[in-house]
Amino acid sequence: MKLSILIPVYNEIQYLDIFTNRLKKSFAKEEVEYIFINDGSTDGSKEWLENYIDKEDSKKNILINITKNQGKGNALHQGLKKSKGQYILFQDSDLELNTNDSLEMYNIISDNKNIECIFGSRYVSGKLKQNSNFLNELINKINSFIYNIIFFQSISDVHCGAKIITKDIKNKINLKIKDFGFEIDLASQIAKNKIDIFEYGISYFARTVEEGKKITWIDGLKSYYYLFKTRFVDNELSTQFSIIFSIIYMVYVGSHFGMGIGTNLVMIFTLIVGLFIGIKRKIGSSSIIFLFIYIGGLFSKGNGKIYSVIIGFIIGIYISRRIQFYFKNYSKNKIIDFLF
Repeated sequence: MKLSILIPVYNEIQYLDIFTNRLKKSFAKEEVEYIFINDGSTDGSKEWLENYIDKEDSKKNILINITKNQGKGNALHQGLKKSKGQYILFQDSDLELNTNDSLEMYNIISDNKNIECIFGSRYVSGKLKQNSNFLNELINKINSFIYNIIFFQSISDVHCGAKIITKDIKNKINLKIKDFGFEIDLASQIAKNKIDIFEYGISYFARTVEEGKKITWIDGLKSYYYLFKTRFVDNELSTQFSIIFSIIYMVYVGSHFGMGIGTNLVMIFTLIVGLFIGIKRKIGSSSIIFLFIYIGGLFSKGNGKIYSVIIGFIIGIYISRRIQFYFKNYSKNKIIDFLF
């Protein structure tokens, strides 16, 4: 099977007929399996899908029924387990996105073997767009901005529901988030695996709550937790040790500067710096940074000490990077890999 399209459905009875007609028309010439995941619908969507699947080719149309609603992420987890395609496309069933745009994304990735994933973006295209919900769009842009900072990426729309990945990516990642945080989970694991993320501009026609919009402000708040968790908690053991170690010594360094509330602000700043050192440097290379900070602190006293410490920090960053690069390219030893 060339392409698997995963379609989560939760109480979309009013849109399913139009959506399925558009989807099948868009992909009529492609080798596709359609995987519909009913996520505990109570409005008749389950019965509609069952009737629809009975009339279709059972080899190309699969229905997964989840008894109780557990979230979009969980539905897509179940769909991924069933998917057999060389490419996997995530497609919402609520008519907010154009299925022709998804076809265009598929054509691009299938024609270019150097591209492993494409994220749809509602903000980089000249295509038609309608959205009257300013708050949702603002939160999405803020989340994308935070994602870019902590994962060292540059994408415009981390929450877009239209994404396509290869089977190889599916086999490399281990998705855990079961609700709307799925998009953050997927994007974070792709970034951690150092896989390039390509973006493609798509159309967008936003729904209102009255029309069936399901994402809420609570999901918006939870997204900040997921961003923190996927970046600073869900890591391999060596990275977790490095984060803790880097935070401790950077806060210690910060405690030696400023007075009163100024010291607390400096410590908060150095804690944040320690977080980023920890995710970019293992314990061995992070220790080199601390060593040069310590040496820098020996060369001055009073207010001038901060300058020598900063110089030591910069030198430590450079040397640790060179050493880390050396060990990554010339050593397969497990201990060396844990340290560097």
